[in-house]
Formats: sequence, structure tokens, C-alpha cells
Amino acid sequence: MAAAYLRGVLLMRVCGRAPVLGSSAQPSGSVWGSFGPLRAALRRVSGVQGNAVVTSQLWAGEPDDGAGRRGDGWKKMAATAAAAFWLSGSSEEPASEEEELMTLLKKAKLSIRRGELEEASSFLHAAAVLAQRRRHVPAIIYTYSQMANLAYVRGRLSQAEKLFKAAMSYMLAEGTAQDDNAFVEMSLKLAAMYAQQNKAELAEHGFRFCLETLEVKVQKLEETPADQLTGEPHGAATAAAFASLTSPRARPDADQLLRKDTRLLLGLCLDSRARYLASTRRLAQAADDYRKALDICAQEQGPQHHQTLVLMSDLATILDMQGRHDDALALIRQAADAARASGHEDLHVLLANMAAVLLHAGRRDDGLRLLREALGLARRADDREAVRHILRSLRGAEAGPDGEGAEPRSS
Repeated sequence: MAAAYLRGVLLMRVCGRAPVLGSSAQPSGSVWGSFGPLRAALRRVSGVQGNAVVTSQLWAGEPDDGAGRRGDGWKKMAATAAAAFWLSGSSEEPASEEEELMTLLKKAKLSIRRGELEEASSFLHAAAVLAQRRRHVPAIIYTYSQMANLAYVRGRLSQAEKLFKAAMSYMLAEGTAQDDNAFVEMSLKLAAMYAQQNKAELAEHGFRFCLETLEVKVQKLEETPADQLTGEPHGAATAAAFASLTSPRARPDADQLLRKDTRLLLGLCLDSRARYLASTRRLAQAADDYRKALDICAQEQGPQHHQTLVLMSDLATILDMQGRHDDALALIRQAADAARASGHEDLHVLLANMAAVLLHAGRRDDGLRLLREALGLARRADDREAVRHILRSLRGAEAGPDGEGAEPRSS
């Protein structure tokens, strides 16, 4: 099944000079609502699939500070990729061209952080041209993956799909294993895009490929003695390309990092598929995936970690949708209490979600009280999206005793 999925996804092989895609494309308008820079870290379980780029930031333990910025795992990939094409460059080529390539990539990263996406796109396209001219495969892969993520953030899914496929084709051609974490994460983003486009068969095959691949890998890592592990480069290029440049054994913690990163990526896959299942009303399966993701996150990141609280809220929302209001309330109250104790910046979102559960359970007065508290916190945090959502919920709850207007809010 996994092999068939990959054959379907990677029909477009890169031969010779790969195209620089979308270089003449003009902005398509506003970024999709689901990709917007919401400060709250919780997702709506109904509707379209959330942004895997933003979600991976939370799993990696680093907050988002701009459209498309990745977390710690992707920063390690970027650093290794940059080192790879610096070290593997031919001494016969002028250093100025390498410096120009590095400068372009740095400018693109800075532009993304500032939200200047059109400028970032221009810098990345220029970097791709240089990388292709020098035939630097690690640089090409890294640049294509960045271009793909940028297209993804901007809602240009067709362009993002082609760029991810191009990067993955280069990786496979250079000998990257299909269970390489960077390869699996790109596959996950493709699956998430197919889910957004209602391409159900491709989405489900994609999620299955990612989960089955990582489950086998995690089991293998857990069963293999530490002294027999060779680690895995945290790069967006191929293992073969990095083999002569970096030594995984040079880092004493490389094996433990690989174990943790692989488990967290498995958690991210479960989280992503759970949102897809919830959007298609397969609530029992979604709840099962959320529980597994929550267990992984709590074990690897800690019970008070931001993403742990996100998953608790998500699972509570699913339980609420199943009519299990008491179970949902116990879980969301636990998350809200932890957020309140730690001064969490998104406490207002958790309180709003808790209010929705209370309203659905028929506890109108308690729900209204929490909604008003959440509204005050959202205004102090200047979270305009949350303010709009909470006001809608308040109007709906005040309009009738059943609280039909309240709904969990998330990003």
C-alpha cells in the first residue's frame, strides 16, 4: 500500500534541469483563513484541515513568530542542509556564488519572519536558480522544500504539491530512505493538502503511509540497542549526501534525539489525521488518534507543554461532539487549570472551549460566565479572532437556553 501511494504521489520525476515553479505567479489574494496567523493554538475540528507547518511548530516546542516559520526540528534541517552545500561545493567554483546563495536564503528566511511573503518568494526562486546551476542537490532540496512551504502558507496548494514532489524525487534519487523523517514530514504535508482539497483517497493513503512507516521505525528504534544506532541526519537533503560531511556519532545525544524526533513526528501524524477524521465525522477514530497523540506529546514534551494542552482541548471537543459531556468537561477543565496556573497566553481559548462544553451539557449560566471571562482575556491579549469568535458564541448562547450558538474555537 505504501509503495503504491508513493508511486502515485511521485509520478512527476525530476529529470535534468528541474523547473523553478511559480516564478511569474502573482499573489492570489488573501491567505486562507485556516492558514492565518492566529495567536491561539487550538484548531477547529470541523471544516478544512489545519496548517501542518504551523502545527509542526507546536510539536517541535517553538512558538510561531511569522508566517511559515518552522520549529526546532526544521531549524536543525536548515542548518544541516546549509552546511552540506557549503562543504560539498567544488573548490573550482567561485566562493562568491556560494556566498550569494547563502545570502539569498538568509534574506528569504528574514522576509518570511517579517511576513513579507512576496519578497521571500523572489529570494527563494533566485536561490533555486543558483542551486540548479551549481547542481547542488542538498541546496536544491532545501530550497524547494522552503518554496513548497511558502506556497502552502499562501494557499497555493497546486504549486506546493509540485514543489514537494520535486524535492522528494531528488531525495529518493540520492538514496534517501522512505522512512527518513524529513521525507515522511513532506509526505504528511501532501496528505494534509489532499485532505483540504477533498481528495479523500489520496489523503487517506498518505496518512496511512506516514503512520505505518513511523510506527515501524519507532518500534525498531526502541528495540535496537543504543550502541547499534547510527543516528539520522536532521537535514532536508539525502542521507547519502550528508554521509561524507557529518558524523551522527559525533553528537553523543544524536540517537536520543532521533528517537524523540521520530516519536514526535508520529504524534504529529496522528494529530493531523485526527483532524481529518473529525472533519469527516468519524469521531471514534478521531478520538483514538487524539489519545495516542496526547500520550506521545505528554511523554516527550511534558504534561504542561503547550501542545499537550492543545491536544487535551481537541480530544475534549471530540468527546463533546459524541455527547460525552462529563468526560469532555473533565479533560478541558484539566487543560484550562494548567493554563491558568502557568499564565498561559491562550487561556482565553481554553476557557471558551470549556464554556462550549458547559453550554452543550445544559449548564448555561456557567457557560456564559466563562465566555465573559474568556472575552475579557481575549481583549487584553488583543486576540481579535478570538474576540470575534467568543462574541458569536455569546450571542448564540444568550439567544436561547440550549447554547446552540457556542462552538469550540481553535486555529
